[in-house]
Amino acid sequence: MKELAYIGAGGFLGTLTRYTIQLMLPSANTGFPWAVLLINAIGSLFLGFFFTIAIPEKITPQLRLAIGTGFTGAFTTFSTFTLDFVRLTEGGEWLKAAAYLLLSVVAGLVLCALGIKLGNRMLSVSPKEGDGL
Repeated sequence: MKELAYIGAGGFLGTLTRYTIQLMLPSANTGFPWAVLLINAIGSLFLGFFFTIAIPEKITPQLRLAIGTGFTGAFTTFSTFTLDFVRLTEGGEWLKAAAYLLLSVVAGLVLCALGIKLGNRMLSVSPKEGDGL
């Protein structure tokens, strides 16, 4: 039951962060859904990085749940991505819809891979215990 509290706390912060970014960027109803594209791209980079560095010996299971499942799960939004795509196609904006689909998938995959690579690089150069740092 405590796990739900950790996920909920992370989810609360993730939702607020996503909402703040959506307020700062133009609305999806006025054209291209830049906010959702940016949010999902950032989330892909972050999740690849986080789950690479969040090794069990270094981070508690509760923090993994709060950040990985709660925060990132609430921050990123597949459902809004699909809604935006359908709205673009229903509005006859096929080129925008195709660009949005392609950019979202490619950016997500590339940035997740980059996050994993950055995480692995960070783990390989991090100071070891007893190094005096």
